[in-house]
Amino acid sequence: MRRDKVLATAAEALAGVHDGASFAVGGFGLSGIPNVLIQALYDTGVRRIGVVSNNCGVDGGGLGVLLAAGRIAHVTASYIGDNKEFARQYLAGELAVELTPQGSLAERLRAGGSGIPAFYTPAGVGTPVADGGLPLRHNPDGSVALASPPKEVREFDGREYVLEHGIRTDFSLVRAARGDRHGNLVFHKAARNFNPLAAMAGRITIAEVEELTELDPDEVHLPGVFVQRVIALTPEQAADKSIEKRTITPSPARGAADS
Repeated sequence: MRRDKVLATAAEALAGVHDGASFAVGGFGLSGIPNVLIQALYDTGVRRIGVVSNNCGVDGGGLGVLLAAGRIAHVTASYIGDNKEFARQYLAGELAVELTPQGSLAERLRAGGSGIPAFYTPAGVGTPVADGGLPLRHNPDGSVALASPPKEVREFDGREYVLEHGIRTDFSLVRAARGDRHGNLVFHKAARNFNPLAAMAGRITIAEVEELTELDPDEVHLPGVFVQRVIALTPEQAADKSIEKRTITPSPARGAADS
């Protein structure tokens, strides 16, 4: 029989989190981020956590809430983006950051979840990603306290490839548009970015679901074997979505009148 994985609250779903734990977190900017679980994680008071995510939210939003509170000790991400607090902590030596090419980060999460310890990729060959020297941590004066070591590079069919390691984390936090009681998930459009990959990488994966329903097996994006805990969002929580950058284009008639 398939196990019912639905729990009543986010706090219950986060049972067992602890100081120093590592988390893979889905989303891209503010698209598809597990806001409810992030806030619940903040409420637990855990500190010195490691985060693997495409980015670290924005100032005051997403993972930026944990970052501003000084709860995050290490971030593995593909870019810093417009998060000024992220940049400040990194340059001030308050935060260790491992920057990874975006495609490599995605594949490292997928590989870890698939039981693949490492793989070779051409991304980063001939750069500090492969050669070493990327600042992992700064001193308070801005100098480099710890730099990345060189990685193994091998040639296959006349082309060089760098060795990257798969990622496994203690927990994963993801958000899905729809899910069933067994943890099978469906993601909506741009939210189907790092969410499935982050879910695969966690030893304990927790999914917040906007709509808890029955799913046709053919529409499942992520099988429930990768998900251990599910919480169903309220309609208000499901509708609470932020826009990272709002761009407004005037209508053709208005634009012609103003020109």
